Amino acid sequence: MIIHIKRVLDTRQVSMVKSFLSTQQFVDGKVSAQDVASAVKHNEELVQDNRPQIVSINNIVMNALINHPDYQAGALMRKIGLPFYARYRKGMSYGGHIDNPIMGSREQGFYRTDVSTTIFLNEPEEYEGGEVVIQTQYGEQGFKLPAGDALVYPSTSWHFVREVTAGQRLVAVTWAQSMVRDAHKREILYELYQAKEALLKQQAQSEPTRHIDVTYTKLMQLWADV
Repeated sequence: MIIHIKRVLDTRQVSMVKSFLSTQQFVDGKVSAQDVASAVKHNEELVQDNRPQIVSINNIVMNALINHPDYQAGALMRKIGLPFYARYRKGMSYGGHIDNPIMGSREQGFYRTDVSTTIFLNEPEEYEGGEVVIQTQYGEQGFKLPAGDALVYPSTSWHFVREVTAGQRLVAVTWAQSMVRDAHKREILYELYQAKEALLKQQAQSEPTRHIDVTYTKLMQLWADV
């Protein structure tokens, strides 16, 4: 399941993040890559540390994401990692790969990567190329979303970022361990959630609404690992 969440970050928040990143040092993205990814990763990443400015930017990005109802319903997050800020300049790309199955550290704790999220930080017209392409059962699907929008997808999906041929691509990426490990079950729950929310707005007291709500609750109890 791939979810496009609109306006996770508003215009002011995007501007704050971009302004901060424009003053920061980026390094070769290979420093955080492992195995297959290290051979195909050609981008730059922000040097992360505990400076108050970075903590503040992380809080803006992550609070907006984890408090968004569509992200909550789609990811069913149990644990989540701090974001990576990636920059793709002309000629940079990220070849085909799946994300590392385990992330984190001994100091901060490890977590399983079930759900990957890319938050776009600049507008599509600011760069050429740079689409993130995800392999699905229906073939490859490419995405190049407006600034502030997020793309949420299973971490086991084979995906790549096309070469940027002009301009500069900026994104924040993060990974979460879900309460529901199986991606197909998460998809079923998300579809039920969408139906439930629509019915609650239109006919909150109806029998079909009650049945959908009860079914969603029972499946969450059955499938969630907390």
